[in-house]
Amino acid sequence: MCGIAGIFGSDWEQEQLSAMVASQRHRGPDGTGIYVSPAGTAGLGHNRLSIIDLSAAGNQPMSSADERLWISFNGEIYNYLELRAELADYPYRSHTDTEVVLAAYERWGERCLEHFIGMFAFLIWDEKNQGLFAARDRFGVKPLYYHHSQGTLFVSSEIKALPAAGVASGRDAITWSTYLVSGLLDNSERTFWESIKSLPPGHILTWQNNSLRVKSWYNLADKITAECDQRTYGTVRDEYLELLQDSVRLRFRSDVPVGINVSGGLDSSTLLGVVQSLQGAQSEVAAYTFVTGDENYDELPWVVQMLAQTRHPLKVCRLNPDEVPELAESVQAHQDEPFGGLPTLCYARLFEQARADGVKVLLDGQGMDEQWAGYDYYLHALSGNGNGKERIVQGTHESPVRPDCLTEEFRSIAETSVELPMPCDRLRGMQYRDARRTKIPRALRFNDRVSMRSSTELREPFLDHRLFELAINQPPERKIANGQGKWFLRELTSTLLPSGIVIAPKRPLQTPQREWLRGPLRWWANECIEHALADEAGEWFDKQRVRAVWKKYCDGESDNSFYVWQWVGLGLMLEPRGSMV
Repeated sequence: MCGIAGIFGSDWEQEQLSAMVASQRHRGPDGTGIYVSPAGTAGLGHNRLSIIDLSAAGNQPMSSADERLWISFNGEIYNYLELRAELADYPYRSHTDTEVVLAAYERWGERCLEHFIGMFAFLIWDEKNQGLFAARDRFGVKPLYYHHSQGTLFVSSEIKALPAAGVASGRDAITWSTYLVSGLLDNSERTFWESIKSLPPGHILTWQNNSLRVKSWYNLADKITAECDQRTYGTVRDEYLELLQDSVRLRFRSDVPVGINVSGGLDSSTLLGVVQSLQGAQSEVAAYTFVTGDENYDELPWVVQMLAQTRHPLKVCRLNPDEVPELAESVQAHQDEPFGGLPTLCYARLFEQARADGVKVLLDGQGMDEQWAGYDYYLHALSGNGNGKERIVQGTHESPVRPDCLTEEFRSIAETSVELPMPCDRLRGMQYRDARRTKIPRALRFNDRVSMRSSTELREPFLDHRLFELAINQPPERKIANGQGKWFLRELTSTLLPSGIVIAPKRPLQTPQREWLRGPLRWWANECIEHALADEAGEWFDKQRVRAVWKKYCDGESDNSFYVWQWVGLGLMLEPRGSMV
């Protein structure tokens, strides 16, 4: 896990590349490196977080043996040992997965991507052809941003690195309108900053002679079959369990300590059960969970019961209201775009603790709700009681957003359509939408930045493409049964866990965000909202209405806080509170 940066073209200075690398130091404090091509047409930068092969042989940018290819790599290729054996004729000089990427690219070209099981974003510069090959993993676990204008291409792991290099960019009004009108974010290549784009998940970017091309190399839609999987439950169960165990096994490959993130729910229980099945009852992998001190939300009792019959040490990470203002500013500075409120701040505390404990790698359970139809709107749509539209906030019947607080002109520029881009049944179409356009993209962005803020690596075993492709093609009755989602996973997990382990009931809310914002954090939230209204961005709003709605919220006339956090987040992003540098 690292930070990568690159500049390609004729009009740039090495100081710009150095500034990009410096801005991303938190992504890799274990070492930095810069490579500038002899012709001066390409520069690669790297921040290293040492996870595999901790020696200097793993430093980047790394070259091929003949120095034709140079790579700056972020992420992990979990099956690198198997690929290394398959590519044994390559003259390796390290034991890293990065060098395996070079070997694979030399052998297969861009089709090397199809051989990788992992999360990644990388830049490969070809000195002979004077061309760039860049790629992002299937689900977009690892980020990649770029700006291309006036003959120069800038690429980086985080948005903040681009203005650090002198890229001028203001707020993207269309993205902001889309977010404030519909709640959508991270749903396209647009970012919250003009002229800065995100390379979509499963895409390739190439550059040569100032010609830029972006194309898809992986699309989950292509893996969805015309008919659902009709094999027997037992056959599918055995195949899925084997893949699940392999996915978790591969993600424990590390030369530094590995831990797991847990709650009291089904997904964490599944992860724990697989770890136990692989490592046995003697496993002492550290388990991390967060709390807020509010028994209406904290799942600590279920976590304690879940771990009681194991040897996993439990690390409890608490967030208190008085810590939120300072922590929110720090997290916002690392996110560069709006983030997910108190749950993200709780996660920040968790990664801080892991890093303090010397645990540099953590696994969590992201992706199971999308694989096995765990959200309530899947059930409603399947039963005919809903339209299948995603509700940004689960557990509330209110609209999570307040477009009525925006000016009509600003509302009109929003891009709020999220089409079902494939001819398949409704349920799988919704699952695909959530994996590609809504739920997973934003969660991955929040999680990447908040983990890298503490220089820790987060691995997502349930986002292994092999698992997802198998699960999404299962018939509806294996996903939803007896009015409950994730039926298949519940059946599977019951065979993995020791008897007596209690799993917390499905609960959509994990933090007392709405209570804190109208209670102990009311003064701070009001300050952030007023800061936003006083800025140029305040012209997007009907300010009188915003203040009236905010007062009603504080008086208890709302059961969700999503729109309030939107306004607070805007205030956090405005200087001097937060910036990209």
